[in-house]
Amino acid sequence: MPQPLRRSRNQFILFGVCGGIAEFFGLQASHVRILWFILTLFNGTLLLLYIGLCLIVPYQDSYLN
Repeated sequence: MPQPLRRSRNQFILFGVCGGIAEFFGLQASHVRILWFILTLFNGTLLLLYIGLCLIVPYQDSYLN
């Protein structure tokens, strides 16, 4: 069973959304952040999606070392 999407407590800058997406898909968080930023410049609705994900997606259960 695949792990559910969670906001990252390890790879976060603002709210951990991009870090959580990166961990979910097995990507580097910096690549997801850069791609998200570039796409937000072209389509402002992604900013609303980011805010929505901040409100809906829960954090991971615990910090990992």
